Amino acid sequence: MASTRLERCPWSTATPQYAAYHDLEWGVPQHDDRVLFEFLILEGAQAGLSWRTILEKRDGYRRAFAAFDPVKVARFTDARLDKLMLDPGIVRNRLKITSARTNARAFLEVQREHGSFDAWLWAFVDGQPIVNRFTALGQVPARTELSDRISKALLKRGFKFVGSTIVYAYMQAIGMVNDHLTGCPRHRQLGG
Repeated sequence: MASTRLERCPWSTATPQYAAYHDLEWGVPQHDDRVLFEFLILEGAQAGLSWRTILEKRDGYRRAFAAFDPVKVARFTDARLDKLMLDPGIVRNRLKITSARTNARAFLEVQREHGSFDAWLWAFVDGQPIVNRFTALGQVPARTELSDRISKALLKRGFKFVGSTIVYAYMQAIGMVNDHLTGCPRHRQLGG
């Protein structure tokens, strides 16, 4: 009898932290605005770096960015942003740090206009995750036409560090797309 053993997505096996992130968070549809803001900040911070770097600094980000409360982050002063440049618990890139405040302000504006960021964002997929059926990592795109559209909409609203590739990674993280490989148990568990 052939084995039907399913295996995690290959990228998730590098460290126990990756495995936990893969098994518990990545691709799970998120509708809590604070979680959506957290991943927006983290994905922007990851630009040009490995996700491992960001996962290792996640607690530092939570501390530095007021547990990802967009109201508090929107009020950060220039002096507070300057102080964050000295914080080894986060990626000390001035543009990325400043973008957190910029994005918090834009995020709050979307909430004011649409009732929640969740309602605005998930309208791009009619409230339902896109379930892809990739069998190998090489098939997973870095960006799509949809991530292009969302990126343009975010940029138009003043968000920073929201290029199409970052947005696609964001969509994967928050479960707007299920890009777990079909051989991964999480693909089926998340509606594949």
